[in-house]
Amino acid sequence: MGHQDKGARSANLYTEVTERIIAQLEAGSLPWVQPWGQGEAAIGLPRNAGTGRCYSGINILILWYRLFEKGYRGQRWLTYRQAQTLGGHVRRGEEGVSICYADRFVPRGEEAKARDEDREARQVAFLKRFTVFNVDQCEDLPEDMAAVPLSLEVEEIVPLAHRLIRASGADIRVGGEVACYAPSPDYIRVPPQSAYHDRINWYRTIFHELGHWTGHVSRLDRLTGADFGSDDYAREELCAEMASAFLCAELGIEPTVRHADYIAAWLTLLHSDNRAIFRAASQASKAADYLLAFDHLDEADEGAAS
Repeated sequence: MGHQDKGARSANLYTEVTERIIAQLEAGSLPWVQPWGQGEAAIGLPRNAGTGRCYSGINILILWYRLFEKGYRGQRWLTYRQAQTLGGHVRRGEEGVSICYADRFVPRGEEAKARDEDREARQVAFLKRFTVFNVDQCEDLPEDMAAVPLSLEVEEIVPLAHRLIRASGADIRVGGEVACYAPSPDYIRVPPQSAYHDRINWYRTIFHELGHWTGHVSRLDRLTGADFGSDDYAREELCAEMASAFLCAELGIEPTVRHADYIAAWLTLLHSDNRAIFRAASQASKAADYLLAFDHLDEADEGAAS
């Protein structure tokens, strides 16, 4: 298959996923906020059943959509070949879901041309599709893969959330009536917990602001300083919303909507750019991973001190 055919398949994937997300937004449903209480699956991020690794970026939204569409009991997925390698198989007639892998390649002859012109070789981005199946669609897999994980209780979640916030080292100032992140002085302001009817919403709010915090020039260097109402501002809010949702899911907190008033701006953005949701989801995963890494460092420090 030539690069042109691959390009067409990638373009179709961008359009296919973006159109589905536009339809969800227009129906008032956000793809990163799911009715977890109505399904059998525990709150969390989708993982590869063979490697244990979490899927990231747009693949989280794709797999969450399929999870709720089909009512699967868990969030572990496998390729057809992985199922066979693990001693099982995908049941006959089962339909997989296409997810993607983003990478870059250097076009033929570009390296030599770049050397002649004394510059960096130009790379071209591409998406590669591959198909995965939920473990519910498979048979004869090891018993532990078919087990349905249990959701954590709030009493178990709160200490995890608090530890992650502390581990980040972010300057979080409690007070006022509105939560925000101030990029130049680099601090987060959040109302006191008493302002929240549901205590867990205080943590959801901080996670959203921590999503913005990761974009600081000293961290992931993502913030553009765009004015309120601009496309860049809408992109950043989209990124922070999803970063918060991914963090919440990983900790077992049901993601909720913080900024539903941005839906119109997000729809405009997605209608004009069928790659915008891919970029935002990728940035959101990087932000969530950046924050989760602090928790792992904190755990390592505790282990060394004990």
